[in-house]
Amino acid sequence: MPTSHRLVQIGAPPHPDRTAPVVDLDPSVPDADWVEVDGQEKVTGRCSLWWRNPPRLPGHRLGLIGHYASDHPDTGRRLLEKACQELRRHGATMAVGPMDGSTWRSYRFVTWSRGDAPFFLEPSHPPSWPAEFLADGFRPLATYSSSEDCHLDRQDAASVRAAARMADLGVQLRPLALDRFDEELRSVHPVITAAFQEAFLYQAISVEAFVAQYQGIRPYLHPALAFMAMHEDRPVGFIFTVPDHASRSAGQPADTAIIKTLAVLPGRRFAGLGIHLTAASRRAAHDLGYRRIIHALMHDSNNSRCIRRDCTSTLRRYTLFAKPL
Repeated sequence: MPTSHRLVQIGAPPHPDRTAPVVDLDPSVPDADWVEVDGQEKVTGRCSLWWRNPPRLPGHRLGLIGHYASDHPDTGRRLLEKACQELRRHGATMAVGPMDGSTWRSYRFVTWSRGDAPFFLEPSHPPSWPAEFLADGFRPLATYSSSEDCHLDRQDAASVRAAARMADLGVQLRPLALDRFDEELRSVHPVITAAFQEAFLYQAISVEAFVAQYQGIRPYLHPALAFMAMHEDRPVGFIFTVPDHASRSAGQPADTAIIKTLAVLPGRRFAGLGIHLTAASRRAAHDLGYRRIIHALMHDSNNSRCIRRDCTSTLRRYTLFAKPL
């Protein structure tokens, strides 16, 4: 390493009690933070590491690299070499990144774009960062995509059938009650836990952590775009669709809504509910004057990608990388 640059670990270890149960750890708190500084003590790059309570992947113990930033490929090379060395030293057999502690936080790099401006809550970074991971020997572990639906006035046969089936089951949709947002979040926590329990690298979180996580989007929700699916007075699914506040802040027309979260209880009983919720959110967006809806950041194996596939086009692709240690 050139003498003009040095890597520095910052902060005290956040979990000094090594006897504490790992299930109690907050995955948003890194196990280590590293920065690179130049000869003038200017920060030129950084990353955070997690190894104590990683997501599960059969055959491996994962270590995570997140909060990644570098101002030059050489900085990236030094950071990633150090990160992999530290993760290996703490027992990880595979490094995964970028991931800020868990899939509940920011993760994935943009690796292909149609050229549209970034939308609200989408990852955004210099195009050089994925190349730095590839240059260090990382390879794709999982791929994702975002697509747009510009045909909000169209009603397809599948959504008509889904609506009829839900009516026969006694499932009713109602708008999200923003005035009791915490209560609504607590009521859907079992739904999202059940819906995502088989999702790739998913880790369950407590209801308190879930409520805290989603409090951040409360100011951006439009109650007419978000729906709860109720059956016998309990939630069995929900959809949170938000306006594209990124376009608004850039002074562009507010003509886009984004499906932030869609979750339904798994199993055949409520099959079609995801289509029903999506159709309801689309109709609401159309009635409010929106031109398109974005199906955001979906894993390429996600069944939700099949909803209205014939009416959507891909905006962006994303990659989560991994490297054996």
